[in-house]
Amino acid sequence: MPGAWRHRFPVLVLLLGGTWPATARQDPRTASVPTEIPRLETDVRIDGHVEDAEWAGIPVLPLIQFAPTWGDPIVHPTEIRLAYDDQYLYLSARCGDVQPPTRTTYRRDAWSDRDDQVAIGIDSFNDYENQVAFALYATGARIDAQFSDDARDEGNMSTDWNTFWDAEAVSHDTGWEGEMRIPFSSLRFQAPADGPVTMGINVMRFRADGGFFYQYPGVPNDWGFWSFLKPSKGARRQLMGIRSSNPVYVAPYVSGGLGQRFELNQAEDAYLRDDTRSIDAGVDLKASLTSNLTLDLTVNTDFAQVEADDQQVNLTRFSLFFPEKRQFFLERSSTFDFSFGGSDRLFYSRQVGLYEGSEVALLGGGRLVGRIGGWDVGFLTLQTGSATVETDGEREHLESENFGVLRVKRRVLNANSWLGGITTTRLGGGDRNNVAYGLDGQINPFGDELVRFAWAQTFDDGAGDVLASLDNSRFRLLWERPRSTGVRYEAGLSRAGYGYRPGAGYQRREDYTQLKGEVGYGRLSESASTVRNWGLDAEVDAYYENRRRVVESVSYNAGGHMGFRSGANVRADITLDAEDLVEGFDLSDDADIPAGRYTFVHGEVGGQTASGSPLKLGAEVRFGQFFDGRQVIVGLSSDWSVSDRISLSGIYEYDRIGFPDRDQTFRAHVMRSRIDLTMSTKVTFSGFVQYSTEADALVTNVRFRYNPRDGDDFFLVYNEGIHTDRRSGIPMLPFTSGRTIIAKLVHTFRR
Repeated sequence: MPGAWRHRFPVLVLLLGGTWPATARQDPRTASVPTEIPRLETDVRIDGHVEDAEWAGIPVLPLIQFAPTWGDPIVHPTEIRLAYDDQYLYLSARCGDVQPPTRTTYRRDAWSDRDDQVAIGIDSFNDYENQVAFALYATGARIDAQFSDDARDEGNMSTDWNTFWDAEAVSHDTGWEGEMRIPFSSLRFQAPADGPVTMGINVMRFRADGGFFYQYPGVPNDWGFWSFLKPSKGARRQLMGIRSSNPVYVAPYVSGGLGQRFELNQAEDAYLRDDTRSIDAGVDLKASLTSNLTLDLTVNTDFAQVEADDQQVNLTRFSLFFPEKRQFFLERSSTFDFSFGGSDRLFYSRQVGLYEGSEVALLGGGRLVGRIGGWDVGFLTLQTGSATVETDGEREHLESENFGVLRVKRRVLNANSWLGGITTTRLGGGDRNNVAYGLDGQINPFGDELVRFAWAQTFDDGAGDVLASLDNSRFRLLWERPRSTGVRYEAGLSRAGYGYRPGAGYQRREDYTQLKGEVGYGRLSESASTVRNWGLDAEVDAYYENRRRVVESVSYNAGGHMGFRSGANVRADITLDAEDLVEGFDLSDDADIPAGRYTFVHGEVGGQTASGSPLKLGAEVRFGQFFDGRQVIVGLSSDWSVSDRISLSGIYEYDRIGFPDRDQTFRAHVMRSRIDLTMSTKVTFSGFVQYSTEADALVTNVRFRYNPRDGDDFFLVYNEGIHTDRRSGIPMLPFTSGRTIIAKLVHTFRR
């Protein structure tokens, strides 16, 4: 759930304060000894009214205040209960108040800090690293999400994942109440031959007005915003005699659309309009082979309903990274993670079915994920079709390719340690054939200390790669203490050889050795003061180019953040960069960065208004030097809940970089605007408009969705790209770069 602290908006401080650790805060409710969840003998009707007689005999969870002040008494009467039967896990919540709840949206997966809600996180495999979470708003809106890597930061949470479950809510003048029913077949778990199934459980209530969090168990917020849903800190609870029904879901789809695009004629002196009509069909199958192993099969996969990527201004010489949004790849996607830090990874699912922003037909394939014995297992094989795509105004033919991944992980030594291995293949002919393998792990020697390591090698057709060589290898070694209170630090070493090319993965730099160090200190207020939390950080990151034997980049950064009781926050930092560019790069047609050596300093300040308000505002400003020029970057954001049916949001970014010695100027504007109309939890409409002067394009994405139940959908999607500078090309560009309207119907058969 995005919130005030998650963005860590600090106050500029260049000197680090004291380095003593914060006093550990413990509570008896954090006990890890497994206890049983009460079992129901009769069905519970899921209607939002917590009136069934069965609930009366279920004990209330002992909650503790997580925020604004950890450990303070519960201010608002809250009763949350858990129970289960053979097939379902149930949650009921009575959320008392002196006023009606804060309600801003009915939209699925719109997780924010502006709605009253309850949520449960479930570490169903009891692996202390991954979990799924289910949240229910007072409007009845539902959110399902996945957490990986022990919820260490925002990048380890995704709300794009969806599964099958039920929930209802009812509002009153003095609060609200709600119920959830989650099938064990949607959770996945490993059942022992006899005895109970143990799962990790985190539960919370959030009251938007005032930003009150109440949680179970009593986990101190010492590990960042997501501490209250951290898998490794969940209460271990036991369930006896549960079973998964091992359902099979078959979801055929049919779609039809109209398209319009313009292409240069043979003489290249005019654009001709090309109208197309399409009718398509395919099918996805999801089968629970066992309670802990899921098979996904797909034929002629279609992602027409997936929202467009956000437009970004790229001020670096590296390619941009975008998150995965396609549902087929998301369930327990963390199993396939093989990370070298940041966005670099050995397998990047957006390499499959996408090329330079263009879609490539996905003919079909399969995906197996789950646990066998003590091993986490992931297997994937997918075949793409041949295609002709247009990049930078030129058409390129792509061969049909096969992507394959086999991933295994196993917990060792203790709950927070594991070892793993992976192989990836990208086979398609010519010089596109690529094979890679890797070994990685995490060791928790004591306390919050973590040691992470990874090793990988890649092999390309005709590259002459050999097994015993660093040239086609990459490794990473990192020691860290990832906390948000007390002292936190990390120190890492990473190296990539010039022949390391992860054909199915992603990496920003090539042929380098990296040294990285970071230290920080944070504190939380344990009283009703205005300031809720604050922290200081300092970091150095250096890249050495192996073949040239020179330092390519060094970055020094220091800053701080402060969060207030209202939910508002501020941050500031200052950075010194040194760059040795062998090759220059273009910012635009009007500005470039020549090869050479540069040293420059820049700063950044930002902040965000209080949580719980219908209108949230954010701002950040970056200023100072940029290579041999001067920069000013301004970013503004707003999120306004007009009512519980209508919400508006927008982002504006202005970039100006001037190079007076070279008489060059780079200017860019990026605007993103979104409107959401939520007639009910089943009927939603969204309009998304993006404008980028760098791309000279206005992009619209309009989507209507009717979702009567999980697995059944009707989508109507309209996309259009508009050239905003038609005179930038010869001949003059057409008004539109292309437009499509697509209708898609999906029905899921359950067995």
